[in-house]
Amino acid sequence: MRASKVLQKLRSGGFASCIKINISNAQVAEIAALCGFDCVWVDQEHCTPDWDVLNSQVWATKAYNADLMVRVPRGSYSDLIKPLEMDATGIMVPHIMSLEDARSVVQMTRFHPVGRRPIDGGNADGAYTNMDFQEYLAAANKERFVVLQIEDPEPLEELEAIAALEGYDMLFFGPGDFSQGIGAPGDFTHPRLLETRARVAALARKYGKFAGTTGSIDHLESFKQMGYQFVSVGADVVGLSAYFKNLVSKIHSSVTAEQKGNEAYK
Repeated sequence: MRASKVLQKLRSGGFASCIKINISNAQVAEIAALCGFDCVWVDQEHCTPDWDVLNSQVWATKAYNADLMVRVPRGSYSDLIKPLEMDATGIMVPHIMSLEDARSVVQMTRFHPVGRRPIDGGNADGAYTNMDFQEYLAAANKERFVVLQIEDPEPLEELEAIAALEGYDMLFFGPGDFSQGIGAPGDFTHPRLLETRARVAALARKYGKFAGTTGSIDHLESFKQMGYQFVSVGADVVGLSAYFKNLVSKIHSSVTAEQKGNEAYK
Protein backbone atom coordinates (compact mmCIF):
# COMPACT_ATOMS: atom_id res chain seq x y z
CA MET A 1 0.00 0.00 0.00
CA ARG A 2 1.37 3.40 -1.02
CA ALA A 3 2.33 5.54 1.98
CA SER A 4 0.43 8.79 2.46
CA LYS A 5 2.46 11.84 1.50
CA VAL A 6 0.24 14.03 3.68
CA LEU A 7 0.68 11.87 6.75
CA GLN A 8 4.43 11.64 6.20
CA LYS A 9 4.70 15.42 6.16
CA LEU A 10 2.33 16.06 9.05
CA ARG A 11 3.78 13.37 11.30
CA SER A 12 7.23 14.88 10.82
CA GLY A 13 5.94 18.30 11.88
CA GLY A 14 5.73 19.69 8.35
CA PHE A 15 3.03 21.35 6.28
CA ALA A 16 0.90 19.75 3.54
CA SER A 17 -0.63 21.71 0.66
CA CYS A 18 -4.04 21.00 -0.84
CA ILE A 19 -6.19 22.17 -3.76
CA LYS A 20 -9.89 21.51 -4.27
CA ILE A 21 -11.07 20.09 -7.60
CA ASN A 22 -14.71 20.70 -8.55
CA ILE A 23 -14.50 19.58 -12.17
CA SER A 24 -15.28 15.87 -12.47
CA ASN A 25 -12.35 15.03 -14.68
CA ALA A 26 -9.20 13.01 -14.05
CA GLN A 27 -6.99 15.28 -16.17
CA VAL A 28 -7.68 18.26 -13.90
CA ALA A 29 -6.70 16.22 -10.84
CA GLU A 30 -3.62 15.03 -12.73
CA ILE A 31 -2.55 18.61 -13.54
CA ALA A 32 -2.87 19.58 -9.87
CA ALA A 33 -0.74 16.60 -8.85
CA LEU A 34 1.77 17.27 -11.63
CA CYS A 35 2.13 20.88 -10.45
CA GLY A 36 3.22 19.71 -7.01
CA PHE A 37 0.30 19.79 -4.58
CA ASP A 38 0.66 17.28 -1.78
CA CYS A 39 -3.06 16.56 -1.75
CA VAL A 40 -5.88 16.87 -4.26
CA TRP A 41 -9.34 17.22 -2.71
CA VAL A 42 -12.25 15.93 -4.78
CA ASP A 43 -15.82 16.27 -3.64
CA GLN A 44 -18.72 13.84 -3.68
CA GLU A 45 -20.78 15.96 -1.30
CA HIS A 46 -21.39 18.85 -3.70
CA CYS A 47 -19.90 17.74 -7.02
CA THR A 48 -20.64 14.92 -9.44
CA PRO A 49 -17.71 12.54 -9.91
CA ASP A 50 -19.16 9.08 -10.43
CA TRP A 51 -17.24 6.01 -9.34
CA ASP A 52 -15.46 5.58 -12.69
CA VAL A 53 -14.29 9.20 -12.65
CA LEU A 54 -13.17 8.86 -9.04
CA ASN A 55 -11.23 5.73 -9.96
CA SER A 56 -9.43 7.67 -12.68
CA GLN A 57 -8.70 10.54 -10.28
CA VAL A 58 -7.09 8.09 -7.88
CA TRP A 59 -4.85 6.71 -10.62
CA ALA A 60 -3.97 10.18 -11.91
CA THR A 61 -2.83 11.50 -8.54
CA LYS A 62 -0.96 8.33 -7.57
CA ALA A 63 1.04 8.62 -10.78
CA TYR A 64 2.61 11.82 -9.41
CA ASN A 65 2.84 10.70 -5.77
CA ALA A 66 0.06 13.02 -4.60
CA ASP A 67 -2.61 12.06 -2.11
CA LEU A 68 -6.28 12.10 -3.04
CA MET A 69 -8.78 13.13 -0.36
CA VAL A 70 -12.47 12.53 -1.06
CA ARG A 71 -15.11 14.51 0.79
CA VAL A 72 -17.80 11.87 1.04
CA PRO A 73 -21.56 12.34 1.11
CA ARG A 74 -23.35 11.60 4.36
CA GLY A 75 -25.03 8.30 3.58
CA SER A 76 -24.44 4.65 4.41
CA TYR A 77 -21.12 3.18 5.53
CA SER A 78 -20.50 2.21 1.89
CA ASP A 79 -20.29 5.89 0.92
CA LEU A 80 -17.44 6.27 3.40
CA ILE A 81 -15.41 3.17 2.61
CA LYS A 82 -15.74 2.85 -1.18
CA PRO A 83 -13.26 5.70 -1.87
CA LEU A 84 -10.80 4.06 0.54
CA GLU A 85 -11.23 0.71 -1.23
CA MET A 86 -10.48 2.46 -4.53
CA ASP A 87 -7.23 3.52 -2.83
CA ALA A 88 -8.02 7.17 -2.19
CA THR A 89 -5.54 8.24 0.47
CA GLY A 90 -8.08 9.84 2.77
CA ILE A 91 -11.68 10.81 3.28
CA MET A 92 -13.23 13.90 4.81
CA VAL A 93 -16.61 13.47 6.47
CA PRO A 94 -18.65 16.70 6.46
CA HIS A 95 -20.96 18.11 9.12
CA ILE A 96 -19.84 16.20 12.19
CA MET A 97 -22.60 17.17 14.62
CA SER A 98 -21.71 15.42 17.88
CA LEU A 99 -19.30 13.16 19.71
CA GLU A 100 -21.55 10.20 18.91
CA ASP A 101 -21.48 11.13 15.23
CA ALA A 102 -17.67 11.23 15.32
CA ARG A 103 -17.53 7.85 17.10
CA SER A 104 -19.74 6.33 14.41
CA VAL A 105 -17.41 7.56 11.65
CA VAL A 106 -14.38 6.02 13.36
CA GLN A 107 -16.27 2.75 13.84
CA MET A 108 -17.15 2.57 10.14
CA THR A 109 -13.78 3.63 8.69
CA ARG A 110 -11.13 1.93 10.84
CA PHE A 111 -10.30 -1.73 11.03
CA HIS A 112 -9.76 -3.71 14.24
CA PRO A 113 -8.63 -2.88 16.89
CA VAL A 114 -9.80 0.71 16.36
CA GLY A 115 -13.15 0.15 14.66
CA ARG A 116 -15.26 -2.30 12.70
CA ARG A 117 -14.83 -1.18 9.10
CA PRO A 118 -16.29 -3.87 6.81
CA ILE A 119 -13.46 -5.94 5.30
CA ASP A 120 -13.05 -6.91 1.68
CA GLY A 121 -9.41 -6.75 0.61
CA GLY A 122 -10.18 -7.52 -3.01
CA ASN A 123 -9.97 -3.94 -4.23
CA ALA A 124 -7.14 -1.55 -5.08
CA ASP A 125 -6.26 -0.65 -1.50
CA GLY A 126 -5.67 -4.33 -0.68
CA ALA A 127 -3.78 -4.93 -3.94
CA TYR A 128 -6.69 -7.09 -5.10
CA THR A 129 -6.02 -9.73 -2.37
CA ASN A 130 -2.27 -9.66 -3.07
CA MET A 131 -1.49 -8.08 0.32
CA ASP A 132 -1.15 -10.16 3.43
CA PHE A 133 -4.45 -9.89 5.29
CA GLN A 134 -3.05 -8.62 8.60
CA GLU A 135 -0.65 -6.28 6.81
CA TYR A 136 -3.59 -4.83 4.86
CA LEU A 137 -5.58 -4.04 8.00
CA ALA A 138 -2.59 -2.46 9.74
CA ALA A 139 -1.50 -0.43 6.69
CA ALA A 140 -5.00 0.87 6.06
CA ASN A 141 -5.26 2.10 9.65
CA LYS A 142 -1.81 3.70 9.46
CA GLU A 143 -1.54 5.09 5.91
CA ARG A 144 -5.10 6.20 5.17
CA PHE A 145 -6.35 9.33 6.88
CA VAL A 146 -9.80 10.18 8.19
CA VAL A 147 -10.78 13.83 8.51
CA LEU A 148 -13.73 15.09 10.57
CA GLN A 149 -15.13 18.38 9.34
CA ILE A 150 -16.34 20.90 11.91
CA GLU A 151 -18.53 23.35 10.01
CA ASP A 152 -21.54 23.89 12.26
CA PRO A 153 -22.11 25.43 15.70
CA GLU A 154 -23.94 22.32 16.97
CA PRO A 155 -20.85 20.22 17.86
CA LEU A 156 -19.02 23.02 19.67
CA GLU A 157 -20.20 21.98 23.14
CA GLU A 158 -18.56 18.58 22.61
CA LEU A 159 -15.63 19.83 20.55
CA GLU A 160 -12.99 19.00 23.14
CA ALA A 161 -14.34 15.48 23.54
CA ILE A 162 -14.41 15.09 19.74
CA ALA A 163 -10.80 16.28 19.56
CA ALA A 164 -9.81 13.74 22.23
CA LEU A 165 -11.51 10.83 20.45
CA GLU A 166 -9.09 8.18 19.21
CA GLY A 167 -9.13 6.75 15.72
CA TYR A 168 -9.08 9.66 13.29
CA ASP A 169 -6.35 11.98 12.09
CA MET A 170 -7.56 15.51 11.46
CA LEU A 171 -10.09 18.12 12.53
CA PHE A 172 -10.95 20.36 9.59
CA PHE A 173 -12.66 23.71 10.10
CA GLY A 174 -15.07 24.68 7.30
CA PRO A 175 -15.78 28.43 7.41
CA GLY A 176 -18.47 28.60 4.72
CA ASP A 177 -21.20 26.54 6.31
CA PHE A 178 -20.12 27.66 9.77
CA SER A 179 -20.78 31.29 8.82
CA GLN A 180 -24.25 30.29 7.69
CA GLY A 181 -24.81 28.26 10.84
CA ILE A 182 -24.16 31.26 13.08
CA GLY A 183 -26.45 33.48 11.00
CA ALA A 184 -23.71 35.43 9.24
CA PRO A 185 -23.33 33.78 5.82
CA GLY A 186 -20.15 34.87 4.06
CA ASP A 187 -18.84 36.95 6.97
CA PHE A 188 -15.45 35.32 7.41
CA THR A 189 -14.32 37.98 9.88
CA HIS A 190 -17.20 37.36 12.29
CA PRO A 191 -15.78 37.14 15.85
CA ARG A 192 -17.42 33.79 16.54
CA LEU A 193 -16.04 32.31 13.34
CA LEU A 194 -12.52 33.58 14.07
CA GLU A 195 -12.72 32.27 17.62
CA THR A 196 -13.88 28.83 16.48
CA ARG A 197 -11.24 28.56 13.76
CA ALA A 198 -8.55 29.19 16.36
CA ARG A 199 -10.19 26.82 18.87
CA VAL A 200 -10.38 23.94 16.38
CA ALA A 201 -6.64 24.23 15.71
CA ALA A 202 -5.76 24.51 19.39
CA LEU A 203 -7.84 21.49 20.44
CA ALA A 204 -6.62 19.38 17.54
CA ARG A 205 -3.03 19.95 18.53
CA LYS A 206 -3.78 19.49 22.25
CA TYR A 207 -5.04 15.97 21.60
CA GLY A 208 -2.49 14.91 19.00
CA LYS A 209 -4.63 15.47 15.91
CA PHE A 210 -3.75 17.52 12.86
CA ALA A 211 -5.60 20.74 12.10
CA GLY A 212 -6.91 21.51 8.62
CA THR A 213 -8.89 24.33 7.07
CA THR A 214 -9.59 26.11 3.81
CA GLY A 215 -9.08 29.73 2.89
CA SER A 216 -7.30 32.28 0.75
CA ILE A 217 -3.63 31.85 -0.03
CA ASP A 218 -3.22 35.41 1.26
CA HIS A 219 -4.06 34.17 4.79
CA LEU A 220 -1.84 31.11 4.69
CA GLU A 221 0.71 32.42 7.17
CA SER A 222 -1.94 33.38 9.70
CA PHE A 223 -3.43 29.88 9.44
CA LYS A 224 -0.01 28.38 10.07
CA GLN A 225 0.48 30.61 13.09
CA MET A 226 -2.82 29.32 14.51
CA GLY A 227 -1.45 25.79 14.23
CA TYR A 228 -2.91 24.63 10.94
CA GLN A 229 -0.61 22.19 9.13
CA PHE A 230 -2.99 21.35 6.28
CA VAL A 231 -4.66 24.10 4.24
CA SER A 232 -6.66 23.93 1.03
CA VAL A 233 -5.84 27.20 -0.68
CA GLY A 234 -7.96 27.35 -3.82
CA ALA A 235 -10.03 25.53 -6.42
CA ASP A 236 -9.79 24.67 -10.09
CA VAL A 237 -12.96 26.61 -10.93
CA VAL A 238 -11.60 29.77 -9.29
CA GLY A 239 -8.36 29.56 -11.26
CA LEU A 240 -10.04 28.83 -14.58
CA SER A 241 -12.57 31.61 -14.08
CA ALA A 242 -9.83 34.15 -13.33
CA TYR A 243 -7.80 32.98 -16.34
CA PHE A 244 -10.77 33.09 -18.71
CA LYS A 245 -11.91 36.50 -17.45
CA ASN A 246 -8.41 37.89 -17.93
CA LEU A 247 -8.30 36.64 -21.51
CA VAL A 248 -11.76 38.01 -22.31
CA SER A 249 -10.85 41.36 -20.75
CA LYS A 250 -7.74 41.61 -22.93
CA ILE A 251 -9.75 40.67 -26.02
CA HIS A 252 -12.33 43.36 -25.24
CA SER A 253 -9.57 45.92 -24.63
CA SER A 254 -7.98 45.05 -27.96
CA VAL A 255 -11.30 45.32 -29.82
CA THR A 256 -12.09 48.62 -28.12
CA ALA A 257 -8.68 50.04 -29.03
CA GLU A 258 -9.14 48.91 -32.64
CA GLN A 259 -12.56 50.51 -32.79
CA LYS A 260 -11.18 53.77 -31.45
CA GLY A 261 -8.44 53.67 -34.04
CA ASN A 262 -10.97 53.16 -36.81
CA GLU A 263 -13.03 56.06 -35.49
CA ALA A 264 -9.99 58.32 -35.73
CA TYR A 265 -9.79 57.71 -39.48
CA LYS A 266 -13.40 58.74 -40.09
